[in-house]
Amino acid sequence: MRKYYTRACNFYYGTKAQNFIEKKLALPLCGNKSLAFDHIEILSRKNKSKVIHIKKINLLNKVVKHIVQDDIKKIVTKRSNLNKNLKFSDPLIMGILNLTPDSFSDGGLFNQSYKAFSHIQNMINKGANIIDVGGESTRPGSKDIPLHIEWKRLKSVITKFKKKYPKIFLSIDTRKSGVMLKAIENKSDIINDVSSFNYDINAIDKIKKFNVWKVLHHMQGTPNTMQINPKYKDVLLDLYDFFEKKLKKDFKKFRYKKFIIDPGIGFGKNLKHNLILMNKISLFHSLGFPLLIGTSRKRFINQISGSFDSKERIGGTLASVLYTLSQGVQIFRVHNVHEVKQAILVFKKIISI
Repeated sequence: MRKYYTRACNFYYGTKAQNFIEKKLALPLCGNKSLAFDHIEILSRKNKSKVIHIKKINLLNKVVKHIVQDDIKKIVTKRSNLNKNLKFSDPLIMGILNLTPDSFSDGGLFNQSYKAFSHIQNMINKGANIIDVGGESTRPGSKDIPLHIEWKRLKSVITKFKKKYPKIFLSIDTRKSGVMLKAIENKSDIINDVSSFNYDINAIDKIKKFNVWKVLHHMQGTPNTMQINPKYKDVLLDLYDFFEKKLKKDFKKFRYKKFIIDPGIGFGKNLKHNLILMNKISLFHSLGFPLLIGTSRKRFINQISGSFDSKERIGGTLASVLYTLSQGVQIFRVHNVHEVKQAILVFKKIISI
């Protein structure tokens, strides 16, 4: 467990960011010259956090300065593109396809093959770069299902997907190594495991040799128990330690260092936990990997909006997407692809002036 943590903050966008970087008044976030920062927040479990200008880093004591300088190297380094067509210079949209009868928002809507592919085509037409397909609900209170049932739900879509959409990234939302291997056999590009490869003890060994992207997603407990009074000493730093330990220990021997970090909004977190993570999500850039966030239609929106809640929670989803986009999050997992794409285009145009 580290003593100090470094969060990029005080961001600039568009031409202003480019000008500040050129004049060495700010640094590029993740190598993106249209998104810059000139301050950092130094966080600690024992001391009160402090915000300083990047020009004052050399005034820090030797121990803290060394940590901060190492972190900044990771913060400013350009992220590896998903492939030659999917680059992090623009935010990427991951459209959700649940092939389940009981997912919290759209369970049962797309279980038939023709409905699933119609929905996939619609999401692609509306701006999705990635399609995330799941066959097991992980909503709060949900229970495990056997591998053969999960694969039966997924098989029709996964075995045909790359034949129909060879240029679209396919992500598989599963915790089971058996499903992961079948997905990889059918040219899936991403394995998205909400347990961060903790659920299936064989998962890490079975997939470590494959050249696929892996989403490291945080969840406290299991879907069945995760919302029963979740607790943390410090949710932001606890999650950072979780990911850093995973990367240094469990995934150290992976041949392909293709990882994506997802803090798991709503997975073993109460409202305050979720708000803290979204508010300071830029901390996770110092891990050195792209960030993904899934806030679409989630309960925290209802908890905040109260009587102004709505069925699809598009307003709350867009607010959380645009705020985290302003902190450099690169991938957004959403249901309403069209609305999110539109919001991102308008937001980017405004801040680019």
